[in-house]
Order: sequence, then structure tokens, then C-alpha cells
Amino acid sequence: LPFLLSSSRSPPRVLRARACLLSTPPAPFPPVDHHHRTPAARTDLPSAAMIQLLFALLAAEAALALSLLFRTPTRRLALLAVDRAKRGRGPIMAKTVAGTMLIVLASSGYSIGKIRRRSGELGQLTPTDQVLASRHLLEASLMGYSLFLGLVIDRLHHYIRELRTMKKNMEAITKQSRTLEEAKLGGAEEVQGYQKEIASLKEQVQVLKSQSQAKTEQLKTAEANTVALQKQSEGLLLEYERLIAENEELRNQLQSIDRRTSHSDGKKNS
Repeated sequence: LPFLLSSSRSPPRVLRARACLLSTPPAPFPPVDHHHRTPAARTDLPSAAMIQLLFALLAAEAALALSLLFRTPTRRLALLAVDRAKRGRGPIMAKTVAGTMLIVLASSGYSIGKIRRRSGELGQLTPTDQVLASRHLLEASLMGYSLFLGLVIDRLHHYIRELRTMKKNMEAITKQSRTLEEAKLGGAEEVQGYQKEIASLKEQVQVLKSQSQAKTEQLKTAEANTVALQKQSEGLLLEYERLIAENEELRNQLQSIDRRTSHSDGKKNS
């Protein structure tokens, strides 16, 4: 009824068909036979089961996404479950299911487009087409939401793993920086100790330099004294040699005097 009253720009044939449909009373529904089902009703059973399965899948994915988004005790369990699902044949199965859902989603979209094209040709939707279109739209929306939630769960799991690895790397870097700072502090203490030792050694070197200077001065004075003593000894030797020469001359003079006296005495006696 809303579809029949919605557009005012329809062609005259469609307007007359709408007027006839509105003027004619609705036909009574045929009696329902609960023991006999039509083929259409039989084909609706698998679609209803699939819709229930899609609802369950969507609820499970929403719960898993919420558990991954917030820090709850179930977050670790959800991460472990996704990790196990991504191991072995899990990614292949997930890709296969996603591909199948995409194919079914495309077929549902094609069916919806086909029904709308048929309604455009007829000018209205039959109740069967409305039910089929709504069912296909519901299936397509459920499959689209489930695929979107699956992609969100995959990305959340990936980013959470990256954040954990980044946290571990940051912890390792902070530990390395702490060890480097401790090593720098220890090195600074060692440098201070070395600087103190160097200062003490410099003081010792200054003391040794002063002692060496005193020793060199003493050596210089001793050398000067030795030079003076050598000069004195040389003078004494020269004086000694002069005295020896004078002594020899005196002896020679005495001997000559003795000889003269003895010769004169001999002459007197004779």
C-alpha cells in the first residue's frame, strides 16, 4: 500500500492499476493446511536456518570484538582463541568461509536487484517478492556485518599484538638505558677515583721534582767543592814539589858546605 501511494509521477496505467487495487476489497486468505507445505515453504526452511546461523555468528563476533576492545579478564582468552584460530589451517578455512559469504552476498544482491527490476516492470511488488526481497536484504546485511566484524577482529588482534611487541621493545630499551646510566654513573665514579689518583700522583711528582732539584743543587755544590778541592790539591802539590826542590837545594848546599869545611880542616891539620 505505501508503495502504491508513494509516487505521484507514475504513468496513467499504473495509476489506474493502483486505483483498481485500492477499490477492490482484499481477497480472503485460503485456509492453511498445516499438514501440507508448498515447495516455497519448504525452501524457506534452509534460509531461516541460515539467518539464525548468521545471527549467532554476528553475536559471537560482536562479543569477541567487545572483549578485544576493552581490558577485561576475557581479553586474554579472546586473544588466545584468535591466535589458535590463525595457526595451522585456520587462515585457509577463514578465507574459504569469507569467500563463500562474499559469493552468497553477491548472489543476494543480484536477487534483490532482479526483484527490483521486476517490480519496475510490473509497477508494484507482489507479497512474495516483498518477502523474498526483505529476506535477501536481511541475509545480505547480516553477512556484510559479519564480514565487517571479522575484519575488525583481525585488525584489532593485529594491532594488540603490535602494541604488546612495542611495549616489550620499550621495556627492553628502558632497561638498556638504565644499565647504560648505571654504567655511566659507575664510570663517573671510576673517573673521579682516577682523577684523585692522578692528583695524588701529580703531588708526588711535584715532591719528587723538588727533591730532585735539591739533589741537583747539592750535586752542583759538591761538584764546586770538588773543583775547589782539586784546585787546592793542585796548589798543594805544586807547593810540595817546590818545597822538595828547595829541600834538595838546601841539602846540596849543606853538602857543599860540609865538603868545604872538611877540606879546610884537612889543610890546617897538614
